[in-house]
Amino acid sequence: MKLIRFGEAGFEKPGIEVDGIRYDVSGLVNDFDEDFFAGNGLAELEAAFNMETAPVVPTTTRLGAPIKRPGKIVCIGLNYRKHAAESGMAEPAEPVVFFKATSSMIGPEDTIIIPKNSAKTDWEVELAVVIGKRANYIREEEALDYVAGYMLHNDVSEREFQIERGGQWVKGKSCDTFAPLGPYLVTKDEVANPNNMRLWLTLNGTKMQDGNTSDFIFNVQHVVAYLSQFMSLMPGDIISTGTPEGVGFGQKPPFYLKDGDVIELGIDGLGSARQEVKAYAG
Repeated sequence: MKLIRFGEAGFEKPGIEVDGIRYDVSGLVNDFDEDFFAGNGLAELEAAFNMETAPVVPTTTRLGAPIKRPGKIVCIGLNYRKHAAESGMAEPAEPVVFFKATSSMIGPEDTIIIPKNSAKTDWEVELAVVIGKRANYIREEEALDYVAGYMLHNDVSEREFQIERGGQWVKGKSCDTFAPLGPYLVTKDEVANPNNMRLWLTLNGTKMQDGNTSDFIFNVQHVVAYLSQFMSLMPGDIISTGTPEGVGFGQKPPFYLKDGDVIELGIDGLGSARQEVKAYAG
């Protein structure tokens, strides 16, 4: 099943996509949030949905992030071997963990705004994991039982804020519009192996990233189980699992996003997205 949220920003309704057709399911569920996942919402929605009677959503309708603002977005840094190498950093012995503010979430086709005083805004295509039920102190072998599904994520990052300004990475990751998500959440039953998925990103038509989650240092099961040792993973929480090589920071010489750039990105089986880039004009 593919979950979508559609409509004007801040007023999205829940829907699903079946064979390329989008349907409004707001008459069946309130939204795709913590309560939905915690309350066995996926199974109940699948049982209740009838494509013969569900309203069709026009393809021209804006899509929002597939999840209503979750409790947290947890990110894993330096989780691809080739990306660690291009960054000139050693492979970590344990997952590098940081948070991304949920206020940075936008839809898959929304505009990315280069923040005020930014000179080094960068791109990162990533596989995002959505938690389906509360997880505490779980084992790797059971970790996927706690996953609801997967999404495409552009973990937009301001490298000067992240690396050169001291403190934690979060301030280089959390600017408004820095978390385009979707087009949809694909439930885990439709993903054969999250640790073997091709993901790619182009900038103005030039391929910048073309990787596979098989290059993970820490796979999905490891990351979910690991995080559950330190915090409660709640239904609807998002875990972003890191980016493959090819970011602007890793280029020689490095270069970054500018006003007017166009990013396209995708993950096989999880869809694709397109984002225009605009400079802050406050």
